[in-house]
Amino acid sequence: MTTAALVLAAGGGRRYGMPKALVEYEGSLLVERAVRTARVVCDPVLVVLGARAVDVWRTADLAGATVLANRDWETGMASSLRTGLDGLRGWPGRVDAVLVTLVDMPGMTPAALERVAEHAAPGALAVATYDGVRGHPVLLGRDHWAGVAETATGDEGARRYLAGREVVEVDCTGLADPVDLDVPPGGVASEP
Repeated sequence: MTTAALVLAAGGGRRYGMPKALVEYEGSLLVERAVRTARVVCDPVLVVLGARAVDVWRTADLAGATVLANRDWETGMASSLRTGLDGLRGWPGRVDAVLVTLVDMPGMTPAALERVAEHAAPGALAVATYDGVRGHPVLLGRDHWAGVAETATGDEGARRYLAGREVVEVDCTGLADPVDLDVPPGGVASEP
């Protein structure tokens, strides 16, 4: 069973003030951290870039990851999810499922990815929960990719598709920090 990882890192970071892929966190860029964490568990690892993609590509150490460019990144996370799923459909060799994770979650760990990846199968749908609240990573079996891509809009990603289906909730409480970085430390969120 081959499980890929898909790191969504294309956003412009409006509230943060810059693309989060270029944010330095504890000595490395957030995108580098996300790729390194995913590589512990998954092969292949795909990362979707958008805002300032050339700067990210030149600056970040993305060794071991395949970089995909999302030209429509300004339309929201759904376009990045579609870009990643399209990349996986054309992947040489069969990928049975993908773990979707976000660039702005520096507290994501291999342990949380592994726990959700245990449910990988072509027909699987699973989502990590933290104290009963759904978060990331989200596991999408290959059989669901077309449906997810078709229903994903704006910043919702797979939410609409998952809402009407049986989804395994995988308790990852204590395995990772599910908090995403919306504003700089000590900063204030700007108006969208």
